Amino acid sequence: MKQYLDLLHKISEEGVIKGDRTGTGTRSVFGYQTRFDLSQGFPLVTTKKMFIRGIIEELIWFLKGDTNIKYLADRNVHIWDAWPYKAHVQSMGQKVPREDSDEWRDGIAAFIKKIKADNDFARKYGELGPVYGYQWRSWPTPDGRHIDQITQVIDQIKKSPDSRRMIVSAWNVADIDEMAKSGLPPCHCFFQFYVADGKLSCQLYQRSCDTFLGVPFNIASYALLTMMMAQVCDLKVGDFVWTGGDVHLYSNHMDQVALQLTRTPYSLPIMKLNPDVKDIFDFKVEDFTLEGYQSHDAINAPIAV
Repeated sequence: MKQYLDLLHKISEEGVIKGDRTGTGTRSVFGYQTRFDLSQGFPLVTTKKMFIRGIIEELIWFLKGDTNIKYLADRNVHIWDAWPYKAHVQSMGQKVPREDSDEWRDGIAAFIKKIKADNDFARKYGELGPVYGYQWRSWPTPDGRHIDQITQVIDQIKKSPDSRRMIVSAWNVADIDEMAKSGLPPCHCFFQFYVADGKLSCQLYQRSCDTFLGVPFNIASYALLTMMMAQVCDLKVGDFVWTGGDVHLYSNHMDQVALQLTRTPYSLPIMKLNPDVKDIFDFKVEDFTLEGYQSHDAINAPIAV
């Protein structure tokens, strides 16, 4: 994953200092692209330990069309906890604690405990709104129908592999404000598939890129999705292309980035999928085996909410 380290170095050295919605402050560049040949290994960062089970569970959650964090909380995946917790605190008329404080950590732990134990509470406060899973699987139309974009794009890949319309979008302009109430408008906005020489490739456009925390997850997630789609469409894997818009490092991640840049990457691991799975919606976490993953220690950093 030298490409990822090159990106960290570029932002650190050339990034422009900018403000942001969270008030944290960033160092940012605009427009960046990386390409990964998926036949050469799985693009999982090795210069810090990655939570691969969380990446897989989140992707399965997206594909289920689910938009409530209870599915993830029940599986001890806490990628999305911060936004509904913040919305819950605000709904109670209380001040949101600092994200690096004991009050925040204790509060979010109690919130997730209740999400797990109380279905009514989870339905009310664990719901993120019409985020990724909803847009992927149930995009609303003006006439009241809903479009399953994942099923639709699989059908296109199989029947019209030369199509230039094999796109899935999460950026539904009409739903952006609703997503922002207790979730987050899509950072990874839309992705396009491409078939050539019996191989399936995918390009993702990501409008907002938390390069230290989010981007390694996003690259691995969409590389994995490309592999899953290729298998169910009876194709080999091609390239995964990641394209970023506002590509940034938060000001409170710079020490962690400096540490990561001192580390030498290991060889890429191999991701194996259960070959018996032929339906994209039938994959379970047990159907994925990561082989040969060697990494440096994890590097923790606060998330900007």
